[in-house]
Amino acid sequence: MLSRPEQDAREDDALAPWAMRSSSTRGRRHPEPDHPYRTHYQRDRARIVHSTAYRRLEYKTQVFVNHEGDYYRTRLTHTQEVAQIARTVARALRLNEDLCEALALAHDLGHPPFGHSGEDALADLMAAHGGFEHNAQAMRVVELLELRYPAFPGLNLTWEVRESLVKHETHSKNPYLADYEPTAAPLLEAQTVDLSDGIAYDNHDLDDGLKAGLLAEPDLAHTALWKLATEQVRVRYGELDGDLARLQNVRFLIDLQVTDLLEETERRLARLGIASVADVRHAREPLVGFSAGMETMRRELRDYLFRNFYRHFRVVRMSEKAKRFVRDLFHEFTARPEQLPPHFQRWAKEAGLHRSVSDYVAGMTDRFAQDEFRKLFNPFERV
Repeated sequence: MLSRPEQDAREDDALAPWAMRSSSTRGRRHPEPDHPYRTHYQRDRARIVHSTAYRRLEYKTQVFVNHEGDYYRTRLTHTQEVAQIARTVARALRLNEDLCEALALAHDLGHPPFGHSGEDALADLMAAHGGFEHNAQAMRVVELLELRYPAFPGLNLTWEVRESLVKHETHSKNPYLADYEPTAAPLLEAQTVDLSDGIAYDNHDLDDGLKAGLLAEPDLAHTALWKLATEQVRVRYGELDGDLARLQNVRFLIDLQVTDLLEETERRLARLGIASVADVRHAREPLVGFSAGMETMRRELRDYLFRNFYRHFRVVRMSEKAKRFVRDLFHEFTARPEQLPPHFQRWAKEAGLHRSVSDYVAGMTDRFAQDEFRKLFNPFERV
């Protein structure tokens, strides 16, 4: 049986000099004994997978609300797809796969119900009370809201996982950023997960939009990246029809982007002479990224999705209905907090009423939020 020190030694042998080693972690906020046969990041990954917030992702919206159908992506399946892409990139670049997977599995733990619509609603409602942003909420989840251990709140994840969650989508105004060396560049593992998230998000929303009939393949043929992918599918398999054609086209879209990402990242690492984690930290430009040509094609595809999918009248209807759920729940609980579950009534005394209600609503699944709405506002619903 491999002991943890032996696994750490394996990492030293297998990983590139720019990869983060488990043995070099800055540790956990609350000291704990090391595990005898799991590395620090393997332990983080396990804690995330067993968390309540992770299980709830199964019934949280990606784009389509749960009752729209059971084919479409949820936050959980999206998270798993991000992890799969991130592990592929990590292995090819000899990064720390366990760290990448932990980050990918945790990156959406702070998402409220109903996807970005729920987040937009909570951001408006909390604007005068400290704001709401799903990356910051993920930190609240892993630092405060998960109650699984007798010795500390949260999951007590390693410093590197917490830092990477804070720096995911680095344009965000995350209140935790000041505690995690804001001028230092994110680890390559964090940058990898950030880009893997974008690849998964765009391409799988595209797949769901086509499956739902909200997008049409003939219209997509005018975008360069879709055209390139379909040409490669045609060369490999000949003419395909129906679902099989759609699935292979999306598969090749992902492969084209991942391949470009790997090749461009390798060029950047060589050009900038990156030879250590310290070099990564001091880099003044992103090290993981796409070539200029791929960026142009991705931007065109994203613009197409925005115009034809995210602004489709059915998606807008779902979005506006979701915002009403969140707004009505929030207003009712803040106006009459005695309707909150006892734990959140106690939490309100510590965190403040509005933040406590925000934490409660953000932790809901789509289905639970709909059930709470019925209980509060439908006079014939049992409470």
